[in-house]
Amino acid sequence: MFTKIIKGELPSHKVYEDDKTLALMPLHPVAKGHVLVVPKAQIDSFYDLEDTDYQALMKTVKQIAKRMKEVLGTKRVGLQVVGLDVPHAHVHVIAFDTLDEFREVEDKTAAPDHNALESMAERLRM
Repeated sequence: MFTKIIKGELPSHKVYEDDKTLALMPLHPVAKGHVLVVPKAQIDSFYDLEDTDYQALMKTVKQIAKRMKEVLGTKRVGLQVVGLDVPHAHVHVIAFDTLDEFREVEDKTAAPDHNALESMAERLRM
């Protein structure tokens, strides 16, 4: 799925893009501020990335986290690297005020609110 988004074959709500990474809104965010940061190299696990791709991924994660803190003003911005749902390394960057918000599980049964996703993507774009 991420490879098709990176290639432009599937639409997305992009927040940031450079030559090695892409940051986009997930279709089912767990919080008002939830962004996925994806390396453009299609690798299943983040620890298998080449060092330059890993460093680029984490640099973008840091930039997105700072931007989320600036724009949304939440108490914290945390990271989740789960790796079970999509066979492409990615980092969830989540803005939150309480641990319950950070641990919220996405509702994949709900229809994506593309207007809200694009609105948040616009707010977070760098």
